[in-house]
Amino acid sequence: MTLVECETLLGGKKQIPREKFAFRPSVYAIVVHEGKVLLLTNRETGRYALPGGGIEVGEPLEDALKREVQEEAGITIEVQRFAHFEEYFFYIDPIDAALQMFLFFYFCTPLTFDLAKDDEVIDEGDEKPRWVEIASLSETQFQSQGKILMELLQT
Repeated sequence: MTLVECETLLGGKKQIPREKFAFRPSVYAIVVHEGKVLLLTNRETGRYALPGGGIEVGEPLEDALKREVQEEAGITIEVQRFAHFEEYFFYIDPIDAALQMFLFFYFCTPLTFDLAKDDEVIDEGDEKPRWVEIASLSETQFQSQGKILMELLQT
C-alpha cells in the first residue's frame, strides 16, 4: 500500500492510502481593491481562504472562477491573469476525505463591490466574505498556501 502525506484541515500532517484519494482541480481568485483582498473564513478553523473551489467537468477555468466568486462572495469579477499553480494533497478531517488537488490561482478585478451577506454565502466550508487589509495579514492566518499567497499579494 502506497501512502501519501497530506496537510489536514485541522493543521497537521497525515499519511493516507493512495487509493483513498479523489482528484479535484480547483480555481481561486486573488481579488484586490484599494489595498484590501477579498477573503472568506473557514468554518472549521477560523482561518482565511480565497474565494474559489472545484471546477466542474467540462467547465472552463475562468467560468468556474466567476461562478465560485459569485456563489461565495456575491460579486462579479473580471479575470486578469494567471498567478500560480500548485499541486496539493489535502485531508479533510471532519468528513474523512482525501483530495489530490490542482490549484489554479488568478489575479482578478472586482466589477461589483457589495459582498454577499453571511447567510447568502453558497459554500459548505467557508463563510463571511470580507475585504481585508493586505498590510494586516500574515501567512499563518491562511488555511493553506499562506506563504505563497502572501508573496502573491506583495506583487
